[in-house]
Amino acid sequence: MAESKTAANFAAAPLGAKVFLLFALLGVLTAGYYLALHMPLEDEITTAQRTNAQLTAELEQANTQRKKYLKLREELAGREALDRQNFRVLPVTAEIPAFLDDLNRLAELSGLLVDKVSPAPEEAEEFYIKVPVTLSLTGGYHQLAKFFYNISRLERAINMEDVKLTVESNAEASAESLSLSVGVQATTFRRKNEGT
Repeated sequence: MAESKTAANFAAAPLGAKVFLLFALLGVLTAGYYLALHMPLEDEITTAQRTNAQLTAELEQANTQRKKYLKLREELAGREALDRQNFRVLPVTAEIPAFLDDLNRLAELSGLLVDKVSPAPEEAEEFYIKVPVTLSLTGGYHQLAKFFYNISRLERAINMEDVKLTVESNAEASAESLSLSVGVQATTFRRKNEGT
């Protein structure tokens, strides 16, 4: 019965009161929506935007760091390749067996006969150590020139010093087939160790 009385009172109420009540009800519903649903969503959106901005900045920083890393890695690879090349030219150890093998191989390829090989003691200089080897070779002039040319093509630093040429006496030999006896000091180098 109370409900019908309230409904009758509402129906009998003037139009202005009904409109005011409608706006009041809409105001309460809007305030409830704003406080209960909209404000928490707005806070979440603001937090998400801050997080997004922070993550975007971190991503940009990570990309910058990655570019620097790749550039440094490329530079390091280039330096390592240069170091490997430098260690071939000027090794840390004397590597006498490999050096003698190279000399013997090139002499044979050039057509020279190796008569004698005499390694000499190392000589320390300020920044490097000399590793001299005295060679006695026999062959023709062009073969000797080819040998020196082939030596110059090696990666390792080698000096050919104190070259002494003597013509072997052979009455039957023509000018083109003269045989030379060659004495030469082949000097290679190695790096100084930290302690030497």
